[in-house]
Amino acid sequence: MATFGVRLRDAMREHGPLCVGIDPHPPLLRAWGLTEDVAGLKAFTDACVEAFAGRVALVKPQVAFFETYGSGGILVLEEAIGELREAGTLVLADAKRGDIGSTMDAYAHAWLAGGPLASDAVTVSPYLGFGSLAPALDLAKANDRGVFVLAATSNPEAAELQTITGPDGRTIAQRMVDDAAAANAGAEFGSVGVVVGATLTEAPDLGSLNGPILMPGVGAQGGGADSIRKLVPDSDLGAVVPNVSREVLKVGPSVSALQAKVAELTGEFAFLQR
Repeated sequence: MATFGVRLRDAMREHGPLCVGIDPHPPLLRAWGLTEDVAGLKAFTDACVEAFAGRVALVKPQVAFFETYGSGGILVLEEAIGELREAGTLVLADAKRGDIGSTMDAYAHAWLAGGPLASDAVTVSPYLGFGSLAPALDLAKANDRGVFVLAATSNPEAAELQTITGPDGRTIAQRMVDDAAAANAGAEFGSVGVVVGATLTEAPDLGSLNGPILMPGVGAQGGGADSIRKLVPDSDLGAVVPNVSREVLKVGPSVSALQAKVAELTGEFAFLQR
């Protein structure tokens, strides 16, 4: 099997660069006329799987909204991951895991090995030190899967940590990007991506990453094609994966409406395809 980075690059060329989220938070369930329970969660998720499978490069279920419902919610997530992957659609589990030692190893096995939650990639937090991610990085490499490292997130609280400058003049966010780049060294297209908010006013230097750049904040949060162009040099635009969730999901529950919105946004971001 090809590496995750290569499979993602190929999927972006075939379907466009979008990553579409499955975020079944309570206001959306209500807006879709669904109950706030496992039955409503399943109906929401099933519609998303039907709408997105085989049509986008990457689908990103937000794990927290499934965990809310306990074992029933996790079962819905397991089924969705399996159905998407069976359809040939790459799945990024947005779990934002980060810990040390055996605990991080357990998280890595949950999402990147062969279990029921196994996805093509998972989001991870490096803020216990980039080295703490080693179990996930190693397992992803062994299984041709990927990780997306939180680097420069767009939430206001992030700046107080991520923009701190170290003795070498690099911000913490830049160090995370550089460490991810080192993990991708020698790859055709790396499987270690970074998360950089599309609503930021300034981004780290991404030129050496040689891997995917997941950019959340597109659509309802105010990010878009113009903000991406301002943050990412032309030479790196081909690695950008715009993440849209609410902007698509707000048009549901109609599957055809969801698909039409995806098609519209795919056209909007066609300039990223290289």
